[in-house]
Amino acid sequence: MTEPGPSTRVVRAGLPKAEQGEPFLPGPVFAAPFHLTGDPYASPNAYTRYGNPTFARYEEAVGGLENAEAVLFSSGMAAAAALLLTNVKPGSVLAMDHGCYHGVRALTEQHLEPRGVEVRLAALADLADAARGADLLWLESPSNPVLEVYDLAALAGLGVTTVVDNTTAGALLQRPLDLGATYTLTSATKQMSGHADLMLGYVTSRDADRIEALRVWRRQAGAIPGPFEVWLAHRSLPTLAIRLERACDNALAIARLLAAREDVTGVRYPGLPSDPGHEVARRQMDGYGMVVSFDIGSEARAERFLAAAALVTDATSFGSVHTVAERRARWGGDPVPEGFIRLSAGVEDTADLLADVERALDASGGADAS
Repeated sequence: MTEPGPSTRVVRAGLPKAEQGEPFLPGPVFAAPFHLTGDPYASPNAYTRYGNPTFARYEEAVGGLENAEAVLFSSGMAAAAALLLTNVKPGSVLAMDHGCYHGVRALTEQHLEPRGVEVRLAALADLADAARGADLLWLESPSNPVLEVYDLAALAGLGVTTVVDNTTAGALLQRPLDLGATYTLTSATKQMSGHADLMLGYVTSRDADRIEALRVWRRQAGAIPGPFEVWLAHRSLPTLAIRLERACDNALAIARLLAAREDVTGVRYPGLPSDPGHEVARRQMDGYGMVVSFDIGSEARAERFLAAAALVTDATSFGSVHTVAERRARWGGDPVPEGFIRLSAGVEDTADLLADVERALDASGGADAS
């Protein structure tokens, strides 16, 4: 039997065996302790910091999408912290792409480097050299917010334990473990849940010992999510494929509109044949994602654009059914121009979005308009 298609996989992911009179997806299990006698390790449900049936179903669901085991955390950053702190120690060498999520870079700068971890930040062309002799290689592809695309098979083939932050693509668009990565990290806050209403993160791996180390870390650090948030994410998973299809189509249409305008520069979207990462993305991805980045010249013009848009909400994060955008430089931490916009396409009608973006660009005027 051939592998089911993406919509079939996400609709069925993590569901229990059908039983007469039972729901398709059982509700969240709210419990701290469970009934427990004898050996506390004989049951997977002893205390929710150790495990919870709601967690287990969602871990089965997202792990199954990557043919791997998954460990769930309270946020993407909690998952990132667990990965870093179970893989590096004083004297370790960590190689990272310099464009990876600024929160991860801040964690390494403020907490790992002062404790004796050597952190090598490197640009795309220099990553292979930086990885030589490293204990851990950390990649994000496509990167957030610039959308650089890394050749994951080539870099994972260097023989270094490799983490791929797969948040921008997600499990349906890219499977880094198939390309040789040791771990994938995903912020399920984004398109995996897709409704901008919860925070969640998870790690996948095909190495049972590494997965167990992460479970022990989660138990000891207490970085567990709430059962209701996990259930909401699982409830939202069946629509992932159709949400992605519409959002990716919208992102490509917006990228084409932006690339055709003379008053917009630096358009990045891996689905554009002109994008520097297009050929690599075409080989290793099953879709190009919902995020587009571009520069409209100045802080003032970017703010005017966001204020003029009716269907593009000025907010951070990405991956929701809603189209959102922000002037990314307002946060600091990312080496982007003041007029740089990160836009995440939602699932609104394409024609409506294109009209709104074009109208807002026209209303924003030139970079030096008053």
